[in-house]
Amino acid sequence: MPLPSPPSPRKLAHTRTVTCRGYEREDGLWDIEGHLVDTKPFSFPNRDRGGRINAGEAIHEMWVRLTIDLDLHVHDAVAVTDASPYRICPEATATFQRIVGLRIGPGWNRKVKERLGGAEGCTHVTELLGPLATTAYQTLWPAREKREEGSKVRGNRKAILDTCHALRSDGPVVKLHWPELYRPSGEPDQAAS
Repeated sequence: MPLPSPPSPRKLAHTRTVTCRGYEREDGLWDIEGHLVDTKPFSFPNRDRGGRINAGEAIHEMWVRLTIDLDLHVHDAVAVTDASPYRICPEATATFQRIVGLRIGPGWNRKVKERLGGAEGCTHVTELLGPLATTAYQTLWPAREKREEGSKVRGNRKAILDTCHALRSDGPVVKLHWPELYRPSGEPDQAAS
């Protein structure tokens, strides 16, 4: 569905495409892969790339693969830079192993920035880890649900409460799917007491 009102007259200046995919592996682990491509609709000079980057040619093209388990612990992390505006940029992917051992969950973005941010890292690869975390949740959700079938309160449902409009603790989605966690507006959280 298009946005509700037409934009003011304009011309395209930049395109960023992010594609994320989740895969179930035969060994019980999961691969979550991301691909980022930045392009411009015009050519411009660039010393490190033979004098210019042509219209439509990737300015940035990065790939990331996280190998995780069902509990969202990172077992392996690989990053590759295929295109960048400076020759030195691909060297930053060597730091990517620093996130092995982290768990995707609350504080993920902060922990990633602590380990990969700044002068030793790559802003674009680090930014790609946000959408990869969301993709990991979406990929593993059915398997995690199946593993936790039969529990009264499956998984850590409280962790997703109030993270968005649909999952607000006083809303119709929580009331329908997780009535044991439903809390009408104005009522204190009994579990917090």
